[in-house]
Amino acid sequence: MTSARSRATMIGFVAVLLWALLALFTKGSEPVPPLLLNAMCFGIGGTIGIVWVAATGGLGQLRGVGWRVYAFGTAGLFGYHFLYFSALRLAPAAEAGLIAYLWPLFIVIFSGLLPGEKLRPGHIAGGLIAFLGAGLIVLGGAGGIDPGALPGLTLAFLCALTWSAYSVLSRRLGNVPTETVAVFCLATAVLSVGAHLMFEETVWPGSAMSWLSVVALGLGPVGLAFYVWDIGVKRGDIQLLGVASYAAPLLSTLALIMAGITRATPTIIVAAILIAGGAALAARASAR
Repeated sequence: MTSARSRATMIGFVAVLLWALLALFTKGSEPVPPLLLNAMCFGIGGTIGIVWVAATGGLGQLRGVGWRVYAFGTAGLFGYHFLYFSALRLAPAAEAGLIAYLWPLFIVIFSGLLPGEKLRPGHIAGGLIAFLGAGLIVLGGAGGIDPGALPGLTLAFLCALTWSAYSVLSRRLGNVPTETVAVFCLATAVLSVGAHLMFEETVWPGSAMSWLSVVALGLGPVGLAFYVWDIGVKRGDIQLLGVASYAAPLLSTLALIMAGITRATPTIIVAAILIAGGAALAARASAR
C-alpha cells in the first residue's frame, strides 16, 4: 500500500472514532424527533463545511459538479441518518447500534464488486461470524427480545445497507472533490426540515445536555466525520477501512455502558465480540 493510500485510510478511520459516539449523543438529544434532529445536525455540519470551503477558495469547484452527484450524496446522508435516528427511538440503543454497525461488513462484501478489488474466503467467513453476532442481538439470547423493538432493529438493518451502498458507490466518484460533502449536508438539512414539518411534531431539546448533544453530533459524528470518510473511501484501502470500522460497535457499546445508558449484559458483550471478531478475520484476509 502506498504512503498516500495509507494516509487516506487513516484519515478515513477518524470518522469511525467519531461515529463510535453517535449512539451516545443521539440518546442524549432526546426527545428531539428524528427528522428535526437530522435538520439541526446537518445544518451545523454543512454550515461549518461551507465556511471551510470558502476559506480555502474551493467554492469554484462546486459549480462544476453535476446535479446527479449532489442527489446521490444527499440521498445517502439523508436516508442513513433518518433510518438511524428512527431506529434508536424505537429500539434499545446498544442493540440497534450494533445492528446498524453491520455496514462495515457490507462494505467489505460490496467492495469485492469494484474494479481492482477481490473478495476472499476470509471476508466471507468473517461476515458469517459478524452476522452471528447480529443474530444474537435480534434473538436477545435465551430470553428473547421485546417484539416492540423489532421495527427499530429492522430500520437499523436498512440503515446499514444504505450507508454501505453509499460508501462503496462513492469509490466510483473518486474525481469528485470532498468539498461537495458540505453541499450534501446542507441539502440533507433542507430536506429534513420539509419532512419534519409534514410528518413530525416539533419538540426542541429539553435541557442543556440535550442541546450539547445536538451540537456535538453536528460537529463530530454528523459533521467532520463525513469529510474525512469521503477521503478514506475514495483514496484509501476501502476493504481495510471497512473491516477496521468494526472497532466502532465495541467503542459505541462501551460508551453507552460507561454513560449508564446500557447494561453490560452477557448477550451484548458476546455479540460485540462476535461482530468485531468477524471483522478481524476479514481484516486478515485484506492484509493477505
